[in-house]
Amino acid sequence: MSIYFDNAATTPISAEAKAAMVEAMDVFGNPSSTHAEGRKAKAIVETVRKGIAQRLNCLPAEIIFTAGGTEADNWALLTGIRDFGIQHLYTSALEHHAVKHFAEYIEKNHDVQVHYIPHDAQGVHDLAGLQNHLERHQASGEVAMVSLMHANNEIGNLVDLTALSRICEATGSYLHSDTVQTMAHLPLDFKAIKVHFAACSGHKFHGPKGVGFAYVRQGTTTQPFIQGGAQERGHRAGTENVVGIAGLGAAFNHCVDEMESDIQAVKEVKAHAIAVLQSAFPGVQFNGMSGDMEKSLYTVLNFYHPTLHEGGMLNFQLDINGVQCSGGSACSSGAVGGSHVLNGLGSPGGTRISFSRYSTKDEVDQFVKILQDIVAQV
Repeated sequence: MSIYFDNAATTPISAEAKAAMVEAMDVFGNPSSTHAEGRKAKAIVETVRKGIAQRLNCLPAEIIFTAGGTEADNWALLTGIRDFGIQHLYTSALEHHAVKHFAEYIEKNHDVQVHYIPHDAQGVHDLAGLQNHLERHQASGEVAMVSLMHANNEIGNLVDLTALSRICEATGSYLHSDTVQTMAHLPLDFKAIKVHFAACSGHKFHGPKGVGFAYVRQGTTTQPFIQGGAQERGHRAGTENVVGIAGLGAAFNHCVDEMESDIQAVKEVKAHAIAVLQSAFPGVQFNGMSGDMEKSLYTVLNFYHPTLHEGGMLNFQLDINGVQCSGGSACSSGAVGGSHVLNGLGSPGGTRISFSRYSTKDEVDQFVKILQDIVAQV
């Protein structure tokens, strides 16, 4: 038996993505070549770009293909200091390391003040306080940038991206959001939500690994993050990953087109998980806002119970019993000190289970039964 509950780390590749990739493998031309075979490859790339742009209500030219979300995040922050001359970067200590570590790099190596937006014990950020700071920078003529992820990958907390974009627009501040966990999972309208940068990684919604895109709002003048060629309209050098882009596009289009039914189905699985965990383990705590169905991402649930987590071996025991889940971000697995997100909340620990369209209530029931068996063996 195998139960896969680590979809926030990566999702199983879909049949639609596999089929698109296999078909694209027969198109071997370089998309920068002007001959017939090159034009075939270029057509795949541009068709995917247009499909994504249509579903995000933005321009095709605003979609730049990358190697994934980390590159898109790094590019946005580098652009802020190099091209916009930002003097203040506002972010969170709870961000994914793609942002957190790059912010630390910026602070050490550039003349930029990095500010960490306060949050409460559940990881909810003080946006009113942020607005006050941004207004002061605007009044003094200083340039500021905000980088907050749309949904936290460990505790599922959602940031009101519409409200945040209005704050940034009103104060003349630049806005970047890591939307890796919400892209193709929640409706995103980039005509209404005025972020300057957003990040996407294909393997979070049943596409292939190693491919993603950056959303860069029109009029946001940027220099390439990677030098060496004029690909991606001069924004990102390097021959495009045509096969990966084909898979990304098929997965993205399918997930967005089926989003409404997927949200309902996965919400039912998560709600069931909350209920059965509370029944089986009275006093169970849900880290961050992950136990609130309205204020957290419907794919993520992070729980803690002293009996279960005593000794810190629960995730190892679950793996032995065929359950794949996480103690936090896959990018920090095995890190000394554990999850920086849970540490930041003052939580003694936790296990993240994360769901996809393929997750079922029966799997949740089996999972809880395995937890009960583990406790009984202690």
